[in-house]
Amino acid sequence: MRIAQIAPLVEAVPPKLYGGTERIVSYLTEELVAHGHEVTLFASADSVTSAELVPMSPRALRLDKGVRDPIAPQLLMLERVAQQAHRFDVVHCHLDYYPFSLYRRLGLPFVTTLHGRLDTEELKPVFDEFADVPVISISDAQRRALPQAGWIGTVQHGLPVDLLVPPPAPSLDYLAFLGRISPEKGPDAAIRIARDAGMTLKIAAKVDRTDRPWFEDVVEPMLAEPHVEWIGEIAEHEKAAFLGNAAALLFPICWPEPFGLVMIEAMACGCPVIAFNRGSVPEVVQDGVSGFVVEDEVGAVAAVARLKLLDRVAVRADFMTRFTAARMAEDYLQLYAGIAADHGTRGRAVHGPDLVARTRTDRPLVVVRSS
Repeated sequence: MRIAQIAPLVEAVPPKLYGGTERIVSYLTEELVAHGHEVTLFASADSVTSAELVPMSPRALRLDKGVRDPIAPQLLMLERVAQQAHRFDVVHCHLDYYPFSLYRRLGLPFVTTLHGRLDTEELKPVFDEFADVPVISISDAQRRALPQAGWIGTVQHGLPVDLLVPPPAPSLDYLAFLGRISPEKGPDAAIRIARDAGMTLKIAAKVDRTDRPWFEDVVEPMLAEPHVEWIGEIAEHEKAAFLGNAAALLFPICWPEPFGLVMIEAMACGCPVIAFNRGSVPEVVQDGVSGFVVEDEVGAVAAVARLKLLDRVAVRADFMTRFTAARMAEDYLQLYAGIAADHGTRGRAVHGPDLVARTRTDRPLVVVRSS
């Protein structure tokens, strides 16, 4: 197939540091190329890919201090893709609702994966209006806020099998928190959980400008506690050691997390996950196999005491069964085929009620294979 991948321009593909969506776009793109498909990636010029790269900004917008309006380059990118849409069997967007109006009017064979949270009031009228536009969820839980959206499948994230691997002799002498510092991610809860469990907590995380006041008021004073070690933002090549040597990853979220990429990153390293029962957590963590799903901090502390009951080899095996990039690519290809077939047989892109009615489902696309 001839496939266009439209990535956000905020980070490079793959990102230099933090960036979940761009990381998934990279893994998917590389797998599609490996499957023999003709893939064109629209992304920032500092992206690295085996696909054809069409640079849409000189560098990742987050790293370009001269950018004052980050929306403008992405709007221009959508127009540039539309101008050459005849080159592609399917256009896969990763820019939320940005392409809906233009691409629906043009009748393009496109689909959008929604990567972020959807539980905001402003989104409801948008998806009421664009209920005929096909969208893909990254978990079943993500759909709950917008049942009226044109869901055609759920494709859970996946990682390359050799990207993160367990270390031969993990130390297991600390708990880990990895990701982004914000109230919904619960770093303050992680600090309390580790303290009450009598363990060291290592925090490898970024602090966005919008979250810095909360970090300075709430989290920064807690970093002085003797059981806390602040590492800061880490790069991709540092994750295997950080997660692989941890006794567990703490994921005490207090929001409806759409997926939580860090959970499967931990699982790839053989590191079990202790996560609050919110959002996608029960779909990702198999309770008692790849970690423990708990309701609160008390339950998390109790779960730390039960970590020895888990087999870290089984944690890695669960990742290999359910969360590889190859499985993710194959799931997407099934959906692409349906979109391309409708576009070809009708002589136009069918992204109205007909396509959504034929392909939408209340259950995820399930293609589970062991490797």
